[in-house]
Amino acid sequence: MHAHSIREVVIVGGGTAGWMAAAAFSRFLDNGYTRITLVESDEIGTVGVGEATIPPILRFNQMIGLAENQFLAEAGGTFKLGIEFVDWGALGDRYFHPFGNYGQDLEGVPFHQLYLRERAHQPMSEIAAWSMSAVAAAAGRFGRPSATAQSPIRELFYAFHFDAGLYAQLLRRLAESRGVTRIEGKVVSVAQRAEDGFVQSVTLADGRTVTGDLFIDCSGFRGLLIEETLGTGYEDWRHWLPCDRAIAAPCAAVGEPTPFTRSTARAAGWQWRIPLQHRIGNGLVYCSDDLDDDAAERQLLDALESPALAEPRRLRFTTGRRRALWSHNVVALGLAGGFLEPLESTSIHLIQSGIARLLALFPDKRCDPIEREEYNRQMVALYDDVRDFIILHYKLTNRDDSPFWNRCRTMDVPDSLAHRLALFGQKGRIFREASELFSSSSWVSVCLGQNLVPQDIDPMVDALDRDRVAAAMEQLRRGYQGTASQMPTHGAFLSRCLEGVRQAPS
Repeated sequence: MHAHSIREVVIVGGGTAGWMAAAAFSRFLDNGYTRITLVESDEIGTVGVGEATIPPILRFNQMIGLAENQFLAEAGGTFKLGIEFVDWGALGDRYFHPFGNYGQDLEGVPFHQLYLRERAHQPMSEIAAWSMSAVAAAAGRFGRPSATAQSPIRELFYAFHFDAGLYAQLLRRLAESRGVTRIEGKVVSVAQRAEDGFVQSVTLADGRTVTGDLFIDCSGFRGLLIEETLGTGYEDWRHWLPCDRAIAAPCAAVGEPTPFTRSTARAAGWQWRIPLQHRIGNGLVYCSDDLDDDAAERQLLDALESPALAEPRRLRFTTGRRRALWSHNVVALGLAGGFLEPLESTSIHLIQSGIARLLALFPDKRCDPIEREEYNRQMVALYDDVRDFIILHYKLTNRDDSPFWNRCRTMDVPDSLAHRLALFGQKGRIFREASELFSSSSWVSVCLGQNLVPQDIDPMVDALDRDRVAAAMEQLRRGYQGTASQMPTHGAFLSRCLEGVRQAPS
């Protein structure tokens, strides 16, 4: 510790973002002198409809010391192997975006290039037949790979569905047990230092003042510190992602929970289905230019497969991000930093990534500009990467049955995405930067699933013997099918996990 060491970290806002930050900081800032305080008001509700995740959530839970089965039990969790997309490329289409890779590369040639060559010569199954996660999902089965697992089971990657509200409560208990102080109260004013504009303190409605050295803004869409106080500005992406409304409504769980999320394209947006232990999460994301709120609510309720368990919740948002996610001594996490619709379940990952990068660049009281600039560079790149991948789903459609889809199909896209589409459309090539979130397999999944078939294939494929490749592919396909058939059903495996928690000594 030195004179400039951070002594007081203040998190403004709770919910998933606030308590994820509190849990992580209580684990990694346990240095004897840094205190963590979280300020939240019971009067202010949280959005809390993001209930599906991607595989990096496993690392976060492990990082903060949260046992997986305990997490599943307390957050109503189920396993997730990917996302099923219905009616996106065209009405009647259906494809699966799995976690993990497709098949195995051969002599440096990507598997999808081998697949494209074979498909050009003979009828082939969808490429999902060469994904362990996709094959298991289609069969409704699941098995947790061990650290020493061999192929093909080790190729199964997974994440979770869970109740975001219950997860926040679990994180709160964990954080408070490690010394985090929670203050109940509504922030009514913010004080800044005259000399540099750094936030000095926040004042609550009852007159109490909370001072800090570093502030984490988890105040939701409002952006109380990052925007209302510091005015960092917002980059609006509605010209690419026109949906600006959502309605969420849970319904009763029916049968065994499926080990995947479902996204169904509708005339003016899309609908999610997320199976939990105790309910099914449903929501409709839509564009208010094409569908009014009352009609959207009726559409969602009419599509539910069982009775609704609560009144529908209506949400408004503007897709985009802050121009800077770290300004002065304030770092924005969650909705305070930006919003990308939950089409690929990235909301919680963006929070997790913001926390991890802040810990890697953790400042002293001076918050050196070089640290802020690097943090913002990395986070802006991540948001833009996710943005392009979500736009991809809207752009790659043949639907012409509504004004919404006509606009999406014909819109201009960011140059970064246009370049990727051109490369894939020519010879199926995909190039990634090391820090990008979505793998080559993810891009292949959506491009092929939504009918972007390359005009040609990479010439390197022609150096490989067709008979040898075909035999290897068939062996792989049978291996995935055989392995999936040996797994327990998703419901049976989940019950085994929960039973172990119930039987564990308290």
